[in-house]
Amino acid sequence: TRVAITGAKVAVKINGKVQPQWQSLDLIMGDELELGYATHGCRIYLAVAGGFKIEKQFSSNSTVAREGVGGLTGKGLAKGDKLDCHALICQADLHQSLPPTLRPEYSDVVTLRVIPGYQQAYFSDHEKAMFFQNEFKVSELCDRMGYRLTGPQVNCDIEGILSEGICLGAIQVPKDGQPIILMNDRQTIGGYPKIGSVLSLDLANLAQLTPGGCVKFEAITIDDAHNLLALAQHKFENSTAEPVA
Repeated sequence: TRVAITGAKVAVKINGKVQPQWQSLDLIMGDELELGYATHGCRIYLAVAGGFKIEKQFSSNSTVAREGVGGLTGKGLAKGDKLDCHALICQADLHQSLPPTLRPEYSDVVTLRVIPGYQQAYFSDHEKAMFFQNEFKVSELCDRMGYRLTGPQVNCDIEGILSEGICLGAIQVPKDGQPIILMNDRQTIGGYPKIGSVLSLDLANLAQLTPGGCVKFEAITIDDAHNLLALAQHKFENSTAEPVA
């Protein structure tokens, strides 16, 4: 079975021998893959050639434990669980790694680019300046549903709106003035005013922050967002994996 370990920086071992991240690794029956504690970032990704053999829910292999949906039993993996994968024949002597230029560098301070939404009109110029000119910290209330931040209070001229659909990265501002950034497991609708939405490219870096990590916001336009996404896609599509000696 061919695997790769990416995401947060972590010690990887196979049968006690240290192995690199960001490249393909082979496992045979009886091998033991060991992952240590993350030293930079907090989310580690295990990729398996061929993919995991899991019944898809809503076209996804993901697990949403809060809803009891997906994965093996709708819960997080536990000791003794068996996770099968699809068979995929790989060339034994051909291993590849992701070029260093494509590997993310995780920091305790993350700048998130924000596309202001139409509801920014409910925030005064002073409040918007407070939002974009100050640092916020990730609170203990952070998970795949959303990241609640703490920092200067950002006041809105209204207390709520009629509930409406919520996009990935939307920044809600509840009555206490502490922003909430909505992530992949977010609810489908919400009634808090939204000052804007985080550029999707930046959400992976936010997801690697732990409580106490710092967040800064930078305003960009829709055109900026489209250009940044196109450039990132072009860079990825025109990069090639590097052979491993």
